[in-house]
Amino acid sequence: MTERCRCGWAKGELDVVYHDTEWGVPVHDDRQLFEFLILEGAQAGLSWSTVLKKRAHYREVFDQFDIAKIATYDASRVEALLADPGIIRNRLKVQAAIGNARATLEVQAKYGSLDAFLWQFVQGTPQINHRVSLAEVPAKTALSDQMSKTLLKHGFKFVGSTICYAFMQAVGMVNDHVVDCFRYAELLSDSPNVVK
Repeated sequence: MTERCRCGWAKGELDVVYHDTEWGVPVHDDRQLFEFLILEGAQAGLSWSTVLKKRAHYREVFDQFDIAKIATYDASRVEALLADPGIIRNRLKVQAAIGNARATLEVQAKYGSLDAFLWQFVQGTPQINHRVSLAEVPAKTALSDQMSKTLLKHGFKFVGSTICYAFMQAVGMVNDHVVDCFRYAELLSDSPNVVK
């Protein structure tokens, strides 16, 4: 049996499973979108592998990323989270998760859903890129710059352009699998109405 061709960054076991089942798959559920937004922010300065190892525990201590519950977290909850070695113990990142939950509630009230708000940046349709190698994948784009500025205006934190682009890749707003990766074609066939 021949080994499937994958994007070069998928090396460890968790990375491979994530790459093969999640990365680049369009996400439209508000809770899942919020989870990715928080985890991508938590990743800042670290590796995604580190976040994946802590993801199950994040879900446990952050109430399965229930937006309304996280929006109610107070100072004592922040201190409890900062004492938990199972998450990335950075005060600014923990406080940003809570602030971002509150900002998400405001976005949901104004736009109907976090999904509608975020997917407007790609007109609701995944953008398909044609990367031959990982070296061609940018850290950010004009679109992620725009998303970052808009999120910051709405009170979100840890949403710089690089974080926003990683988020867009993760939730399938862009398909940045390299063209010879087996997932590139699979995602293309799953999304017939994509921007190519």
